Amino acid sequence: MIKHLSILYCLFCVKLSVQSSPDSTNLIQSLVAIKSQGEGNRKAMKAWPQVSQFPPSAIPQLLEAMNRANDLGDNWIRAAIEKICEQNTTQLPVQRIIAFLQDHSNQAESRHMAFQILQSELPSKADQLIPSFIDDPAPVLRQKAVELILSKARNSSAKPKAIKLYQKALIQAREVEQIKEASRELEEAGEKINLIQLMGLLPEWQLMGPFDNSERKGFSVEYGPESGKGLTEQHKNKDGIVKWEKFSTQDELGLVDINQKYGELKEVCAYARTTFHSQSAQSAHFRIGSKNAWKMWVNGTLLFSRDEYHRGKTRIDQFIIEGKLQEGENEILLKVCQNEQTQSWTKQWEFNFRITDRTGSAIHSSGSTIK
Repeated sequence: MIKHLSILYCLFCVKLSVQSSPDSTNLIQSLVAIKSQGEGNRKAMKAWPQVSQFPPSAIPQLLEAMNRANDLGDNWIRAAIEKICEQNTTQLPVQRIIAFLQDHSNQAESRHMAFQILQSELPSKADQLIPSFIDDPAPVLRQKAVELILSKARNSSAKPKAIKLYQKALIQAREVEQIKEASRELEEAGEKINLIQLMGLLPEWQLMGPFDNSERKGFSVEYGPESGKGLTEQHKNKDGIVKWEKFSTQDELGLVDINQKYGELKEVCAYARTTFHSQSAQSAHFRIGSKNAWKMWVNGTLLFSRDEYHRGKTRIDQFIIEGKLQEGENEILLKVCQNEQTQSWTKQWEFNFRITDRTGSAIHSSGSTIK
């Protein structure tokens, strides 16, 4: 009995020291502070064994740290949390983890990690939470709630009930395969589905290019379309004068294949522009899918850029950027770059694009998108 009390006392002391000691905050910050080029990696390697021995009470603090970490730091923190859970399966701060999960201000990946903890250690509790994700702004959580609806639809012996479930899944889904499944089932039941309209994908653009991207330098070059006179009718590339030309995609999910316009070129950039009419000034999510390097401007302001090529595949809502629409006409300008790689999986030069509210529900343009 005395031995057990001594152990409990020691655990209690460790718990207090982790929650109150500045050292614990500094150790966690070592994992958060790793730079994309590996700067700070040595410090993180030294800190991780100590962080991985924290008591379960530190898990919410570590989840919060994931909000601030880059991909490298995220992996270090995730591994520490997994180690803590392995060693302390019966002492998890369940209510605090649930509170973190339900707070939409936390990052999607850290909230998903909170769910994975519950799913691993308390699967019945995790299952109870899944229906609440149906309007969740985090696609990875929302997908679980939609899958639950699809499962009920598949297993329903009553056709009218199944149709209602598929309709609900289609409205709420953000993941392409789930959208395709629900729309396919509804079309087989006699309903006509327009996925571009439903999801608010923008199929009508003007394209200009190609511009030089030799040695990937073109990404940072301010060619004519992104200059102060960017929306004028013509600009100069290395071969002469190029003009804006209309391009309309026929892809059911709004994929703009730039190769269709210019061929399978390498080491080039192209610009795409469209006009979006908003009925009011409002906050919005600008959602782009592309496996190429790209930049995005809204009304002349650069909102985001990504100088990375051919990692994964092009997906709906692959990148989500917060911004604002002004009332009336809004100019959307994209720069999409292709690099020098020649493997078959690097030939794609493409993007899809839509504008939504925070939950991913489409905001539709109230007027023509192309002048």
